[in-house]
Amino acid sequence: MHGGMAQAADVAADPAPAAEGQGLTDIVVTATKRETNLQKTPVAISVVSDQIIKDRHVQSLIDLADGGVPSLRVATFEARQSALTVGIRGIVPFDQNQTARDTGVGVYIDGVYLARSQGLNAALFDVQRIEVLKGPQGTLFGRNTEGGAVSIVTRDPTGKFGGRFAAGLGNYGSHTAEGHIDLPEFNHIAIKIDAVEQHQDPTVKNPLAGQAGWNQYERAGGRIQAKWTPFDGFSALVSYDKAKDENTPNFSQLLNYNPLGKTVGQYIANPNGNGKYILVAPGTTTACSACIAPLSPLVTPTGSNRLATAQVGVPQQPSVDRTEGTSLRLNYKVMPGMELRSITAWRTVSTEQWDNSGGPARTIFAPNTGFSRYSLSYLNQRQFSQELQLVGSLPQIDYVLGGYYFNERAQEQASTPSSNTWNVDGTSYTINSETVSGAVTSSNQGWALGQQFLQRASQAFAKSYAAFGQATYTPDFLGGKAHLTVGGRYTNDKRNGLLYLVQGVATNFTFNASVSRFDPLVVLAYDVAPNVNTYAKYSTGYRAGGANDRSQTFAAFSPEVVRSYEIGTKMDLMDHHVRLNLAGYIMDRTGTQTDFDNVDTNPTSPTFNLHTEETRNAPGTSKIRGLEADLTVKATPELTLGASYAYTYTFVPATPNPFLNNALYQVYVVYTPRNAASAYADYHRAVGGNGSELTVHLDANYAQSQYSFQNEPVKTDSSFVVNGRIALAHVPMKGDTKATFSLWSRNLLNTTYVYRRSGANDAVLGDYGNFNPPRTFGAELQIAF
Repeated sequence: MHGGMAQAADVAADPAPAAEGQGLTDIVVTATKRETNLQKTPVAISVVSDQIIKDRHVQSLIDLADGGVPSLRVATFEARQSALTVGIRGIVPFDQNQTARDTGVGVYIDGVYLARSQGLNAALFDVQRIEVLKGPQGTLFGRNTEGGAVSIVTRDPTGKFGGRFAAGLGNYGSHTAEGHIDLPEFNHIAIKIDAVEQHQDPTVKNPLAGQAGWNQYERAGGRIQAKWTPFDGFSALVSYDKAKDENTPNFSQLLNYNPLGKTVGQYIANPNGNGKYILVAPGTTTACSACIAPLSPLVTPTGSNRLATAQVGVPQQPSVDRTEGTSLRLNYKVMPGMELRSITAWRTVSTEQWDNSGGPARTIFAPNTGFSRYSLSYLNQRQFSQELQLVGSLPQIDYVLGGYYFNERAQEQASTPSSNTWNVDGTSYTINSETVSGAVTSSNQGWALGQQFLQRASQAFAKSYAAFGQATYTPDFLGGKAHLTVGGRYTNDKRNGLLYLVQGVATNFTFNASVSRFDPLVVLAYDVAPNVNTYAKYSTGYRAGGANDRSQTFAAFSPEVVRSYEIGTKMDLMDHHVRLNLAGYIMDRTGTQTDFDNVDTNPTSPTFNLHTEETRNAPGTSKIRGLEADLTVKATPELTLGASYAYTYTFVPATPNPFLNNALYQVYVVYTPRNAASAYADYHRAVGGNGSELTVHLDANYAQSQYSFQNEPVKTDSSFVVNGRIALAHVPMKGDTKATFSLWSRNLLNTTYVYRRSGANDAVLGDYGNFNPPRTFGAELQIAF
């Protein structure tokens, strides 16, 4: 991956042309809303180019979870592909998958902010690049970018006839197809059409006939764009997209049993003759509260082995995410050196969540009792945003001024029926009915519509107003080598919501919050040499406050704020054959939003299966410290080598735990390895003398073990994933048509590791965990014309 520095790129990051053998090409970005050289723009950024997207077979954001950008962490929320957790530099939320909560890292498509985790894993449309902006982006991007931003930039219509089609096949029944076509300009209007389809069968099979397995997906979507350019200096781009993602979660496995070494009990009929069973120590008839329940004979802890087929079958159907959006982008050159821009966007997300990934791995065995928590959720969200920018230049000053408005409504309801019931001795089980007779209650419910006992239902509204400005001054008296950038953003957030159902009972829990903030930015940069640039930066950012809809009272919490101090240098050495970028930063975060979560796993409890969560703002200051390095070497005209490294130290002060009588409890930052690294090699060689090219790509990605739950001192496995691709590219066919034949593999060495691990049930069962996907591979044919 290209490593470098930029600030808020939102348009193009194309390599500038370079002559053969000239060394590494420049990367052009619109860092301060104008085109600049990535190496001369003083904020940390990594750019995932369209070529890297092909080489790593990146189809959606979850494919960046293997760590190609070491400081970027992407993971599933719970085990669900349908909702992603995205973090940068130790700013990684534990649970943003709610109606009234936000992320600390903003995800944008063509400058439009995506407010919900749901729908983030939709198929990508003709991506030009993905920019990973590191550190607070509070000035030009605003709220909820305290850790940074992920900016996805797609291709605009060209007005010239052309396009490409691609199709591929792979293991696990995978197949892909995509088409992108540009139509000739007509009456100053250029039209572009994109369509994508991606499919994979489950990597863990479900033994229950007729039910979906785990880690499968079917993604499909399309987009149409029209760009009107009636005269030089003005353009209007209208875009409409719609996508559907049907997927199942990753499978949860019981990794070990009775890690605390407790006495294994046995179940006997209750001596009082009530027809129930009690857990006793072997050879006794008195209930044993200190004993651990036995395992069902059907369940065997898996240790570090990834299952290919689940040990117990459960009902599982795909979750369905639907995303849709319309945008209008206007660009008008008011005069030389001044351009007015507008981005207007409407977007919606609707999800049907069906998550039965736990099976017997997260619930103890007990005779004649339900197990396998089927987590169901229905969410609908709509948002509108409007941004205006005035971008210009004066002698020695480049500036951008702007205003922003955002409006959102989100509504969700959720339930968690048990889908299975054990028999008396655990040697078999029955599948519960999705419909029930009689009144629906917490102990008499199914999962068909109208048969669910709703545990919670909420809605939330958010409005945000902002004004921002940023200017870079380059004085003459230092020979044009010094650059001072000063910026700021004023934001007013208004948010309110209603938790109107808790455990099947109508409620009226509300919250109403308003906050105003000013986020400054100061950057001092100096060109030490023509190709050696240094900078020092101070910036702030914040994550909006809200309320936790998994709590029993819609408990509200305040914003969290980050202050960041960063120094860095960017160097092009040895006649542009070596590029080295270094950055070090200190981030202090106050008001850290900390989640405490509790699931009742006692089958005899009236709140069995109930998931309760409370959010508290941690006292004091959380500390994040880090170092980053990106190295790219043009070893020969055919061979390019690269490596990236990120060191991240995090600390959160002990926080009152509401489930432990507010006793101080140590909490952890999730999905943030202390050390992470990535390396790659790209080889290109002309073959045949007809413009064809042989390309070989290999990358390796490492991450140290990390926490995956905020209140558990349990770490995941370390990870090491290798990906590869070999292609015969640009093979001439008829006319201007060219073909590319490629073979690819993700997780080439088929390494196995647990990326999400919990020990919360150690006293009653054991650790459970979710594994990374196994090796996948395939072949693809692309035709470009």
